Amino acid sequence: MRACVEAYWRRNLLLMAVLLGVWAFVGLGCGVLLADRLNAWSLGGFPLGFWCAQQGSIVVFVLLIGIYALAMRRLDRIHHAELVALGRSEAPYEA
Repeated sequence: MRACVEAYWRRNLLLMAVLLGVWAFVGLGCGVLLADRLNAWSLGGFPLGFWCAQQGSIVVFVLLIGIYALAMRRLDRIHHAELVALGRSEAPYEA
């Protein structure tokens, strides 16, 4: 059972690290480091680099929250099925 729980947390931490990396790239990379290059294009009449710095990081953050919720729901179902197979949980997963 311990290996099952450790695998669950490894997957959870990997998911969080990947999503935080995406958010850091969009927030810092696109909004600050690559802003001059992105300003060659516009979005809604504003330079893309400006848009990424002002709104892009927030929009991506909200999208990543949704992605995290869906991915964790899937991971929880998989983990629950593993626990049931080990005989550690009897109740069906209803989420």
